[in-house]
Amino acid sequence: MTASTRGPKYRQIANDLRAKIADGTYPVGEALPSTSQLMATYGVSVTVARAAVKELQNEGIAEGQPGKAVYVQREPTPVEPSTEYREITQQIEALREALDEAVQQLDQRLTELEQTARPPGRSR
Repeated sequence: MTASTRGPKYRQIANDLRAKIADGTYPVGEALPSTSQLMATYGVSVTVARAAVKELQNEGIAEGQPGKAVYVQREPTPVEPSTEYREITQQIEALREALDEAVQQLDQRLTELEQTARPPGRSR
């Protein structure tokens, strides 16, 4: 399973199915795995497998056809990054810039030291 391992099992399965719909494993118009296939794949009870599919149906991502299967209706809406994620990303970028500047300063200082440490008239 590629989804997060946090939260209720049915939600983990629903998240995994969402990811597989988004990556084209289960394209729009195609059937999702049956309840028995989900039970076997994820090692869960019929109740958990049905709850995962029901979550996708409630979101309008999938729709059941009685006596047939549950079909993908649309791709999931991409999730917006959280405020915390955006803040951490900005902090990482600031750290990268500071590190780049520090490396440039160290390189410049090393070049200056190498030039002053060479005896006059000698070059590399």
